[in-house]
Amino acid sequence: MASITQRKNELYEMLRQWGWFNVSLFILNKFFVTVSNGGLRLYRYHLIAQPISRTPLLPPRRGRNIDVRLIHEKDEIVRQFPRPAAAIQARFAQGAKCLVAFKEEQFVGFLWLLLGSYQEDEVRARYIPLPEKRAAWDFDVYVEPNFRLGFTFPRLWDAANGFLMEHDVLWTCSRISAFNVGSLGAHARLGTTALGSAIFFCAGPWQITLASVAPYFHLSTHSGSFPEFRLNTQGLGDISRAEKDKTTME
Repeated sequence: MASITQRKNELYEMLRQWGWFNVSLFILNKFFVTVSNGGLRLYRYHLIAQPISRTPLLPPRRGRNIDVRLIHEKDEIVRQFPRPAAAIQARFAQGAKCLVAFKEEQFVGFLWLLLGSYQEDEVRARYIPLPEKRAAWDFDVYVEPNFRLGFTFPRLWDAANGFLMEHDVLWTCSRISAFNVGSLGAHARLGTTALGSAIFFCAGPWQITLASVAPYFHLSTHSGSFPEFRLNTQGLGDISRAEKDKTTME
């Protein structure tokens, strides 16, 4: 009985955080994966944009023992990344930049950036942040579990904002799983703006995409076919207004 009560409590908490729609999709995905041995999968992403902040997230004396470095693909630290080697190589091949956080030379997290379009490595999709050279793409922000309550996340974002400002970028776009409440909350505190959402149903070589933004619907039957999402940040407001709104939210 205790186990049933615990599961009920977990379900209620999921409903509170995710809502009925996302919980239904999550359960449906679990069912698909189980009955198909991974051949059927369901994803839902939120597409968001956030302004490049000129104000550091951390005061100067905070998080100074965390060092953030821009690494290259031959760096030995990539062997410690909790990601498949093929995925890491594909990211660098696209021109992605990887910021890695260290504490006393121990790997504690990373954040990936692209100054152009991003070819998704979980589903078949391409994201194109616009305007060109004024918008970038960030993805896969990861912090080691033992360091998630510390300063690693804001230190990574301070480094990312600095890098993007050097390249005259005003906004960065990303996609976040609707099932990842922690990441959604962390990004929301950075002052994000919702651009839309997309659902991907994958069945072997087939993929069906339903989205709230163009192209809205896409059917793919092979690896060379995928939807392109042109995410335009033009008109979202100037950086000073975005930062003011973010401060108000906090």
